[in-house]
Amino acid sequence: AGDVAGRAQAEGMLSQALGRLFALAEAYPDLKANQNFAELQQTLETIEGEIQMSRRYYNGAARDLNVKVESFPSNLVASVFKFAKAPYFEIDNPADRAVPSVKF
Repeated sequence: AGDVAGRAQAEGMLSQALGRLFALAEAYPDLKANQNFAELQQTLETIEGEIQMSRRYYNGAARDLNVKVESFPSNLVASVFKFAKAPYFEIDNPADRAVPSVKF
């Protein structure tokens, strides 16, 4: 997706798919004990932390841009160059906001 809302929707779908994967792993104890699956869990936990940090960074940069677009004297330059306020990266579903637990 090219816009922020589309990316948030795609991330929500990915979180749902990961939830189904971990639910499947609960049904198969041999899979839980597998070293490769344990490494996958650790990698996913690390990636989720990095995504969350990137989301916070983007929202901070969007906030700074929005303040500059609305504040004098930078709003004069923003209006000349047609800078617009940036949307925040928000997830609508509160269940998707929670970091998925990857520990068994």
